[in-house]
Amino acid sequence: MRILNTFIRSAVLAVVAATASVQAYAEDLGIIRLATTTSTYNSGLLDYLLPEFEKANGATIQVIAVGTGKALRMGRDGDVDVVMTHAPQAEAKFVSEGHGIQPRAIMYNDFVLVGPKNDPAGVKSADSIEAALTKIASHSALFISRGDDSGTHKKELGLWKSAHTKLPFEGYREVGQGMGKVLQISSELQAYTLTDRGTWLAYKSKVDLAIASEGDKRLFNPYQVILVNPTKYDGLNTTGAQAFSDWLVSDATQKRINDFRLHGERLFIANAAK
Repeated sequence: MRILNTFIRSAVLAVVAATASVQAYAEDLGIIRLATTTSTYNSGLLDYLLPEFEKANGATIQVIAVGTGKALRMGRDGDVDVVMTHAPQAEAKFVSEGHGIQPRAIMYNDFVLVGPKNDPAGVKSADSIEAALTKIASHSALFISRGDDSGTHKKELGLWKSAHTKLPFEGYREVGQGMGKVLQISSELQAYTLTDRGTWLAYKSKVDLAIASEGDKRLFNPYQVILVNPTKYDGLNTTGAQAFSDWLVSDATQKRINDFRLHGERLFIANAAK
């Protein structure tokens, strides 16, 4: 009986110790600084996802919602612990230069070209995104560009290049604003603009615009999460960043991303498993 009691006490102590260890780890996650795109913020995805992670891990995620270019610069300068962005070439450079480690696919959606409902440039008859942009330029129609080195801005510039269009043309305007504000400006001026579908779905009921072109394979929009390299900077919360990255690609969170809806429409398609 004494041996049995000793065994039971040891087992209980082991469980208590293990529980304490888990709790300590959760508390150690502390503040995690996340630089991410305005699209993940404006779409409502972060408000939908992050509270569950914070509650489960005793963590606080400080979200800095900026353009991809600025998010990667913050990572490069060691000002954040982790980045979540959508500009594959810029992300590849960020990793190859040693600023980031462990890039992981999380999800994707696509870009859409939106504009005035009366479509003054006749964009809806175009059979490709390049043809659509060519029509806008040839008609000198108003086009509002983010002009902020964001992932959307990078994509837009690449598409203009593919369309062999020299910038700026008469109707081209750069405003240096986030996607939500650009949609509002485009609505007020009755201009065309390029937007990620997530932000479009969040704003379409608030603006007087309609989709003018969509579905071209060139409009694919993938998102990645990347840890800032802990060997280059002091004071990073790499433990918290790693836990957050692991959580994003977990089966449960990937399902939550797939389940996220706005106005009954799916905004993102999870693809970590792929």
